[in-house]
Amino acid sequence: AAPPLGCLQAATMLGRGYERLVMFSSLSKRSNVPGMRSGFVAGDPAILRSFLLYRTYHGSAMNPAIQAASVAAWNDEEHVRENRRQYRAKFAAVTPLLAQVLPSTTQPDAGFYLWARTPGSDADFARRLFADYNVLLLPG
Repeated sequence: AAPPLGCLQAATMLGRGYERLVMFSSLSKRSNVPGMRSGFVAGDPAILRSFLLYRTYHGSAMNPAIQAASVAAWNDEEHVRENRRQYRAKFAAVTPLLAQVLPSTTQPDAGFYLWARTPGSDADFARRLFADYNVLLLPG
């Protein structure tokens, strides 16, 4: 399956500029490496000028080894396709099981979160799962 459109692509396809549009992207979700803290920001040049001024005083430098690993990860699309394939397979396996007890559960079109509607309060549901089955999850 094709990856979902990013906001910059969507704005371009709609014939709109990037005015008031700011997009942050990182390797954290894309490549499953949250500890690398590697990403970029793109969008409205006027907003980005202010952001870059902020980063001048509030940013941190990345060590050369992390920079090299980041470059390799940003340049490799195959591991991203494989990650997406694995997430689709996991969703395909768990969605029918959850739907047996939470009938409104459906597989998402994109993303890597599965939001199932719980009977009643999600906080009560989370407490009950922990108390009855020792399953820990966060409501939300």
